[in-house]
Amino acid sequence: MKKLVSGYEKFRADIFPAKKEIFEHLAGEQHPRALFITCADSRILPEMIMQADPGELFIQRNAGNMVPPYGERMGGVSATIEYGVLALNVRHIVVCGHSDCGAMRGVLHPEKVAKMPTVASWLMHGEVARRIVDDTYGELTEEQKLEALIHENVLAQLDHLRTHPSVASRLKSGDLHLHGWVYKIHTGQIEAYDAQTEDFAPLSLDCIPNAIRPPRTKRDWTDAAELIAS
Repeated sequence: MKKLVSGYEKFRADIFPAKKEIFEHLAGEQHPRALFITCADSRILPEMIMQADPGELFIQRNAGNMVPPYGERMGGVSATIEYGVLALNVRHIVVCGHSDCGAMRGVLHPEKVAKMPTVASWLMHGEVARRIVDDTYGELTEEQKLEALIHENVLAQLDHLRTHPSVASRLKSGDLHLHGWVYKIHTGQIEAYDAQTEDFAPLSLDCIPNAIRPPRTKRDWTDAAELIAS
């Protein structure tokens, strides 16, 4: 605890004064740029990785960067998504997995979490990704299978995310964009999923892909109703 309290004292003495105007502005409101859903792993620091100032990221962290489908295990993750989209009007949601993910090792080997029933139940949200890896990737080494699972889990959680009514509605109107990323701890690189190529590629200013294809054009149901009536 001394290390943590020492850090707090440094924050109060050096960091807070340097950003005092930002904190004063944020004291009564927030307008984050994105909802960032990532793992609770202590090695993943979204604000540091993205070099984001206070107020720029609305962050939801949990074991395995999971997103329960809407209506299933309604809780903190679902509430955070709904609040971020409807109350804070975020325009982007990022689901970010990472290398060497302990939660994904638990998905691969349920026996490792057999004595942690709450964890085991939570990790069932990754079952779709595990089944895809087992059924479609052929023979892989243990580490190759983990790598594949980490990427497939990000895509599975994006599918779960789209079941949330607030997300589905904003996607349809074009007011929300989804992103699927995997952060490499040992290199600091992020791989981003591109729905157009259906593959992951290094993230850069020249390559900021959407993980979901653009919505279909909204149909004019007024004209359709008039046509039927005639």
